[in-house]
Amino acid sequence: MTGQTTIDTTGPGDEAATAPPEPAPATGLRGHPWFTLITVAVGVMMVALDGTIVAIANPAIADDLHASFSDVQWITNAYFLALAVCLITAGKLGDRFGHRQTFLIGVTGFALASGAIGLSHSIPVVVTFRVFQGLFGALLMPAALGLLRATFPAEKLNMAIGIWGMVIGASTAGGPILGGVLVQHVNWQSVFFINVPVGLLALALGLLILRDHRAALGQGTPDEGSAPRSFDVLGIALLSGAMFCLVWALIKAPTWGWGDGMTWTFLAASVLLFALFSVWETKVGEPLIPLTLFRSVPLSAGVVLMVLMAIAFMGGLFFVTFYLQKVHGLSPVDAGLHLLPLTGMMIVGSPLAGALITKLGPRVPLASGMALTAIAMYGMSTLEADTGSGVMSVWFALLGLGLAPVMVGATEVIVGNAPMELSGVAGGLQQAAMQIGGSLGTAVLGAVMASKVDNDLAGNWTGAGLPKLTPAQLDQVSEAVQVGVAPVPKGTPGPIAAKITEVAHDTFISGMSLACLVAAGVAAVAILVALLTRRGDNAEAGAGVGHI
Repeated sequence: MTGQTTIDTTGPGDEAATAPPEPAPATGLRGHPWFTLITVAVGVMMVALDGTIVAIANPAIADDLHASFSDVQWITNAYFLALAVCLITAGKLGDRFGHRQTFLIGVTGFALASGAIGLSHSIPVVVTFRVFQGLFGALLMPAALGLLRATFPAEKLNMAIGIWGMVIGASTAGGPILGGVLVQHVNWQSVFFINVPVGLLALALGLLILRDHRAALGQGTPDEGSAPRSFDVLGIALLSGAMFCLVWALIKAPTWGWGDGMTWTFLAASVLLFALFSVWETKVGEPLIPLTLFRSVPLSAGVVLMVLMAIAFMGGLFFVTFYLQKVHGLSPVDAGLHLLPLTGMMIVGSPLAGALITKLGPRVPLASGMALTAIAMYGMSTLEADTGSGVMSVWFALLGLGLAPVMVGATEVIVGNAPMELSGVAGGLQQAAMQIGGSLGTAVLGAVMASKVDNDLAGNWTGAGLPKLTPAQLDQVSEAVQVGVAPVPKGTPGPIAAKITEVAHDTFISGMSLACLVAAGVAAVAILVALLTRRGDNAEAGAGVGHI
């Protein structure tokens, strides 16, 4: 691009001054790019699948282990917190000690923690091993991207990330289907036991195929690595604390309320810790994240784009699952099957997006993908209680088609614009951005939904001629309606029950429609961010060199 200024993005302590060599052509299994892709895809599939498959098992876990609603929330939140807080630090561990080693430790630990959950007989034990799942998953995910970055030549990296994104999209969307089948026909423990053979397969493939690429970074010979010089312990503590406070505030905001002092205390603590982390990173000899990394406008835009995409996607889809199961009365398996158009388009679209981005660069595909996402979210805002499967499928398919190039392109922009020796940190940034975006989407769009339901419910209730509710009763009914439940008391006469159901579903849909419109607006803003991205070519220009 003409008129660009080249700047040095090498952080303090980074010695790379010359371009790392292109990956040498593989002559056998060890280090072969496509076999490496298959190996990391098997491992990543476990983590992506676990993000959604467990939600289907939660009711069965609650019944079997006599868990409260708060206990069930912890089953999800413990995993999410550990994963989100540790991703960037885990990426740095991979950069320092080798992505092969961290990947193998990640898949082994994740499989063992999953097996331990399946053998658990109490909620505290389940929650404890869910934390371990999150920790080992955090090791695994950035390492997978780091291995792809180091193994594939630049001209094939987009295609590899496209297939990688396809695996994540298919696993995430397929989780409810597989979870429903396992819980319905086996038991809830099988949802976790299934990770054991998958983890063993990933471990066996990894030992046979994966190659340590630290030789390209001047840190030793392949599979040997030298001892680390130092580690930014205070930086890790500050960043982990900041991430914890942010994610915890987002998780608890729906319960505490956005105006509650506790919510704002954790948000303020997060801002303070992020500020202290930023100051410290400019002073330490070998920072956890060299802040000069963010001088690359395309990389920064890729991180922001990933956050915005996840807000629109995760936040909007959160309500669609309740819409399918509670309003349309579908079983979890049937609800998952109704989302197959979304899954299918992500599976088909991700590798095609990789090829298109390789040919055209990321800017046009990313902007087009976010435009399609905005249109799809607008379409989902028009869904009604009696909308047919055909109409739903159109919007779900369009959403999958829009998300595919964004998942692929934003990942390539982040990882490709980072120096090779920071590919693990870049992979952690990509995953952390997605996790934070998903949490933001669920929390913010949940607040939009709650506000709309609270505003409309009382009027809709009295307008239908139903008995007036006390403030306490109205709050209880509102909480049920926010997740699509029609709060019909036992023994209610049929005509009254039908009115309550109609009011509940209409009010829920009005809230979901507004949330989807907000998600569409977020996607529209992301179109502008996408225009700031460009191909990550600093691998060819030289390690530690970025472009603005």
